[in-house]
Amino acid sequence: MAHAGIYVSRFLALVVSVFLMIQNVTAVYDITRNDNLAVYWGQDGSGKQKDISAYCQDDTIDNIIIAFLDVFRGAGGEPEINLANTCSSSGGPVFSGTNLADCSFMAPQIKACQKNGKIVTLSLGGADSRPGFSSDSQAQAFADKIWNSFLGGSGAPRPFGNAVLDGVDLDIEQGAPSGYAAFVNQIRAHAKGFSKRFYVTAAPQCPFPDANIGAALNAAPFDAVYVQFYNNFCGLDQPKEYNFATWDHWAKTTSANKNIKVYIGAPASKDAAGTGYVDAATLANYGRQAQKTWSSFGGIMLWEASLAVGQ
Repeated sequence: MAHAGIYVSRFLALVVSVFLMIQNVTAVYDITRNDNLAVYWGQDGSGKQKDISAYCQDDTIDNIIIAFLDVFRGAGGEPEINLANTCSSSGGPVFSGTNLADCSFMAPQIKACQKNGKIVTLSLGGADSRPGFSSDSQAQAFADKIWNSFLGGSGAPRPFGNAVLDGVDLDIEQGAPSGYAAFVNQIRAHAKGFSKRFYVTAAPQCPFPDANIGAALNAAPFDAVYVQFYNNFCGLDQPKEYNFATWDHWAKTTSANKNIKVYIGAPASKDAAGTGYVDAATLANYGRQAQKTWSSFGGIMLWEASLAVGQ
């Protein structure tokens, strides 16, 4: 991981200079590190969102999470993607009989990101989504569809063309909590024996346990959680309520994957969240403390890319 990207904003530069451990440079994503930087992209919080490939030229970023696949079962039984000004069913071509946007023009951009040593994953859900499953079998069938449409499978519409994403993220903030462990285990079953590694992450809110995805986090093996320390009483702007220690304890004692990495999720600007924003120096200090204190710590997550580089 090199840290000299041409798109580095003042916000990212400050975080990098204080927090990231630049002495061990690697060109390939390494989930075992404790200085990774994950950034959500796709919702154009600034109104000036660039193509995903632009952010991939920023060497401070290790993982770009495309947000969101916000409808699980839409027209024609297919999911739906909303990437704001970049690609959505309301502003571009869709697959016949569905509202699933054809974003295949992004395939070369995604591949360029991966060639730069980053992983690119897809987040399912989002704050305005109404996700959920009526049964484990429905969740498993949905996992089959996600595998075939975005990951290592085939035989289904592929919104990103021949680009193979590196995994999925569950940002489940509403709806029934059932079925997600079955979904994750089915993705894992598909990935077993595959030459490429696929990652499964989640973005729980900081109150513990998370009401929507907490049960699945205990029952199925996730690689990382991007805990949202904002828009809640336990946000970064409330240091007395900040509960990373609780999440670290869970990671080591209760999580289905005892090597899971826990990230500090933070707003990239005052406009990115209702509460929880702290300046870059304060955020970097949170990260530095976590590096020294908690072995489960994996890095920092920022919501979201256009606001992070616009600072």
